[in-house]
Amino acid sequence: MKIKHTFLILIIVFTFTSNVSAQGMPVYDNTNFVSLVKSLVESAKQTSQLIQTVKFLKDQKENIEKVNAVIQQLKAVKELAKNNERLYNVVRTDLRDILNSKYIRPDEVNRISDTFNAIMETAIEDLDFIDQILSSNFLKMTDADRSKILKDKETESNNMVSEINNKTKRYREIISFREMQDLINNRAKNY
Repeated sequence: MKIKHTFLILIIVFTFTSNVSAQGMPVYDNTNFVSLVKSLVESAKQTSQLIQTVKFLKDQKENIEKVNAVIQQLKAVKELAKNNERLYNVVRTDLRDILNSKYIRPDEVNRISDTFNAIMETAIEDLDFIDQILSSNFLKMTDADRSKILKDKETESNNMVSEINNKTKRYREIISFREMQDLINNRAKNY
């Protein structure tokens, strides 16, 4: 009985499903398909243009960074040149005045000259080193490395200017003190 019952259910299911027809090939609306393809092609063109724009902007950013590095290097070199000019002017004028003073002893002249000469030699060596950094590429440096070295040399140059100004001031104070001492020791006695 169970077999009969199962068989009957299968026959009923097949009869109802046999009336149902399956859909054949899907029907496409050609207009929508063509507009979809056109929009995809247009999107691809826009994406391509965006990629080119991004590449162009990256290149321009790199160019701006290179120019900025060169400008920083030029500013550092300009500051170094200005500091060396100050050093030269101090040595040329103030040192001559100090050494020609009658209040500087002969044994001090060599020591003072050596001190100022050492500072000037260091400044000249720094300029030669900077010339090598900027003119030759044998050190294989990046712009950032060059800029850092130039900034360090600029700081050293500022320190040299400060040092030479302090030494000049100190020697002038020594001269002033000895001049006052001479005036006191050689004043006219009115008593």
